[in-house]
Amino acid sequence: MNESRKILVLVGSPRRTGNSAALATAVQRGAEEAGAAVSVRFIDDYITSFLRDCRACRLPNGECSIDDRFRSLFFEDFLPADGVVFCSPVYWYGLSAQVKAFFDRTFCYYAASYPDSATVIERMSRKRLALVLASEETYPGASLGIIHQIQEYARYTHSEFVGVVRGIGNSRNEVTRDPGDPIQAAEQLGRELFARCYSDYRLDTPRSGKVWPADER
Repeated sequence: MNESRKILVLVGSPRRTGNSAALATAVQRGAEEAGAAVSVRFIDDYITSFLRDCRACRLPNGECSIDDRFRSLFFEDFLPADGVVFCSPVYWYGLSAQVKAFFDRTFCYYAASYPDSATVIERMSRKRLALVLASEETYPGASLGIIHQIQEYARYTHSEFVGVVRGIGNSRNEVTRDPGDPIQAAEQLGRELFARCYSDYRLDTPRSGKVWPADER
């Protein structure tokens, strides 16, 4: 892995010692082992308000008038990142409000009414993305809506959605006792974020007919 590559781990849980945080730390550990520069950010340290009507509250210079730290998170951490891992608890079969607010607030800066929106759109695009979830319920359908949302976001931004890790737990740090070992899986995800094979074929996509390179031994 190129050591200059940057990974942002966005945590959508308010709990600093909860299951989402434990999984985020595992992602960080794996990514740093692979040589990436990793930043872990808890979204509620930066966002205190939902998106408003930009036509009504945008400042005369085009900037967002909401007085919190979202701008620094977006411009200093998210846009420069080559890869982003979203870590969220499953709340009502969806992402936490913190993660959803992050996505919504980006609109202020990629909307045409922001003076430098073209640059923002370019920098939002073509990232490596992954998803890490903490869920009390074990049945597979609990996370399908979230996976679909991130998949569509990835396609919308011409990004590559390369992996999902799901840990099962309710009480704090209980994911460490999940027999599926999501902590190890999260470490591996961080380690392999830029190395994993990614394909999303269309009917007319040129392809060789093989997924994995032939063994040259």
